[in-house]
Amino acid sequence: MLLAAPPARAQATEPEKAPEPPSVQLSEEGYIFSTADKAFVLKIRGQLQGDGRFYVADSDRSANNTFLIRRLRPFLDGTLFGFVDFRLMPDFGVNQPLIQDAYIDLRPVEWLRLRAGRFKTPFGLELLQANTDVPFIERSLTFDLVPIRDAGLQLYGDIAGGRLSYAFAVVNGDPDGASIDVNTDDSFDLVARVFAQPFKGDTDSALQGLGLGVAVSRGLQFGTPSTNTSTTVLVPQRSTGQEIIFSFLNNGTTGPTVVADGEHVRLSPQGYFYWGPVGLLAEYVLSSQEVSVGDQRARLRHHAWQAYASYVLGGDASFTGPKPHQPFNPKTGKGGALEISVRYQGLDMDDDAFPIFADPTRSVSQARGFGVATRFAFNRRVSFALNYHHTTYVGGALEGDREAENVVMSRFQVAF
Repeated sequence: MLLAAPPARAQATEPEKAPEPPSVQLSEEGYIFSTADKAFVLKIRGQLQGDGRFYVADSDRSANNTFLIRRLRPFLDGTLFGFVDFRLMPDFGVNQPLIQDAYIDLRPVEWLRLRAGRFKTPFGLELLQANTDVPFIERSLTFDLVPIRDAGLQLYGDIAGGRLSYAFAVVNGDPDGASIDVNTDDSFDLVARVFAQPFKGDTDSALQGLGLGVAVSRGLQFGTPSTNTSTTVLVPQRSTGQEIIFSFLNNGTTGPTVVADGEHVRLSPQGYFYWGPVGLLAEYVLSSQEVSVGDQRARLRHHAWQAYASYVLGGDASFTGPKPHQPFNPKTGKGGALEISVRYQGLDMDDDAFPIFADPTRSVSQARGFGVATRFAFNRRVSFALNYHHTTYVGGALEGDREAENVVMSRFQVAF
């Protein structure tokens, strides 16, 4: 007799696991929307700097005492597919809306990244420090000789855990102290920067906060006579108080107008050191530019330098700004950090610029200045600062030297 086979046991099926929901976070880093695996991330952040600028005992000044919105910047940062980053950062400060950053980063590995778009040129040390982190309200006189933001391609990365960083960029080519969005002369600038932090991550070493580097740039720049500085490819230099202190002759097409006319080379050794509450930073910039006006040609070599020291009470100093040991508590009145900084700086314009390329009665040949800054960081994102700067000049007046600039500046800052 045949026995019936027992009924087949039903295969146990596990219920499909529901996908994890997206994450929404609100913190001091801003609004962060992301998928569970972080392959897609969108960060909404912002920055507001409300300044006061007041000139003391300066009857010859061209600027006014004023309150102003120095920067008003919403940020959109994000990640796509886990390896593509992007940033869009407009700026509505000083009633001049513009796009500061707009770029895409491809980052297959930490030591090899590619950036395309508009970004900070990888050159000046202080420039590469975020404006929210610089101890002083306005950047130093070295800012007059460095390229600021440009459009192009940048290959960069970190090696050995950040102990060595490199950047190589091909960009349109900016004048000293300026940002220009388009290429006006059919040539490009090459920029290279190497920065070493040999003791980074070594918590047993007092030198873990040491960083040393050098940056170079080289390009061909050719301007045409015009009242537009983006066409002459030469822009004025400004003081710490943002007054124009040097400008090339520029009378449009009806008179002598100096234009960039050939090779432009820059060199900048730079470094910093942070140890506990102490911070030190120094950089030097050489800018060598070929210019012409009519049949006259020259290679002009300008120099700028700065050095500052800071000390943080109630926190630690760092390249990314003071770090309070604990945030300020308004109920107890405790917490926060007070940063005190001093800076000495200089700018030397080539003597050969006068009088053919610049008017010695309107443009200075030399500037020397010192500044004292205090900043109270309520936490990492909110701070109040008060600065005083004194700058003396050689030349720049109808008789003798331009009157010294004395300016007091204040800033209330919120950044998240």
